Amino acid sequence: MREDELATRVVDHYEAVHEDPEIRLEEPYDAAGRRGVVDVYVRLRTPARVEYVVELKADAAVRRATGANELLRQYRRTERYFYADAAHAVRPRLGRTEPGARFLLAFAPTPTCVHHVATHRSLYGSVDEPTHAGDVPAVRTVGFLTGLDGDPAELGLVSVNGDAPLGSPAFVRAVPSGSRLAESLRAVDDDLVEFG
Repeated sequence: MREDELATRVVDHYEAVHEDPEIRLEEPYDAAGRRGVVDVYVRLRTPARVEYVVELKADAAVRRATGANELLRQYRRTERYFYADAAHAVRPRLGRTEPGARFLLAFAPTPTCVHHVATHRSLYGSVDEPTHAGDVPAVRTVGFLTGLDGDPAELGLVSVNGDAPLGSPAFVRAVPSGSRLAESLRAVDDDLVEFG
């Protein structure tokens, strides 16, 4: 599975679920000379502005990486500098009760990605969920995409950080039965991932 396939499904999802989302692929940013690119950037009005900054990782990216640290460095660099770019500034709003930004690190539900995340579960699981984008509350989620084959509205993300680390009962309950993720979890060595 390639990252462009994942990006297509993510775009289809936001278009199916939200009215008039602003979606940009390969969105560049430049914060004081620190340049980067975000795989998918989505801006919604619900009614307050909420933004999604999505990094996608498929088999090729996982194979090329020197390890989890490299992928996490890229993810955290995006988080650190994306909103430092004046073009992407997000501002506090009175009465905001939900996070204004969501940083997603989404892996393909393949045996290669499952093996990678399981091998480095403590690193991915240690990513704290709460954070800030400037003065705006934000959330970090690391997980696997699900629902890639069905209705775009059903696309989901099964988290491996926070309250449901990989292999935990909460994680196992969140994995849709019969999904690519369930199949991939079963395909990986039982000593690495106990599932089902």
